[in-house]
Amino acid sequence: MKNISDKAFFRIAMTISIVVFLLVVLLNKRVLSPPDTFPAFIYKLPLLHALINGTCAVLLLFSLRAIKAGEVALHKKINLTTFGLSALFLISYVTYHFFVPETSYGGNGILKTIYYFVLLTHIPLAAAVLPLILLSFWYALTGKIDKHKKIVRFTYPIWLYVAVTGVIVYLMISPYYQFA
Repeated sequence: MKNISDKAFFRIAMTISIVVFLLVVLLNKRVLSPPDTFPAFIYKLPLLHALINGTCAVLLLFSLRAIKAGEVALHKKINLTTFGLSALFLISYVTYHFFVPETSYGGNGILKTIYYFVLLTHIPLAAAVLPLILLSFWYALTGKIDKHKKIVRFTYPIWLYVAVTGVIVYLMISPYYQFA
């Protein structure tokens, strides 16, 4: 890993992030055609996504607590776990959106305004946080702690916000799933 420069890893992180973003856009636009039949568990994935997001939010809070207490090894373990869960989320999210069309929010009034505010802040921040997470991990795992600390000032609150709002979006949209 140390043979790769920061600049090269930045390019890798941006490439991964752009590919993931484009894949999600293509899936939401239904450009890729899903098969006619698929396993029933696919419909359970939104709940799994909310559980993963909620778990990540809690783990991020524990991670902050650990590092503030000087428990670097625990901080690292928690963050690696959170990273792994986030990767699982991403794979599951892409899988779900390949099979199931987007659900429209059916509420109205102030709840509709709140839902769309949360959703319209969640989506771009979710896209923006992926390269920040990758770079944060890169700097930490390559021992560039000063760079890690600088970027985590931005990464951490965005990642936490995305995790929390992911749960909120699920709770608000789930009554409108056609398959529930």
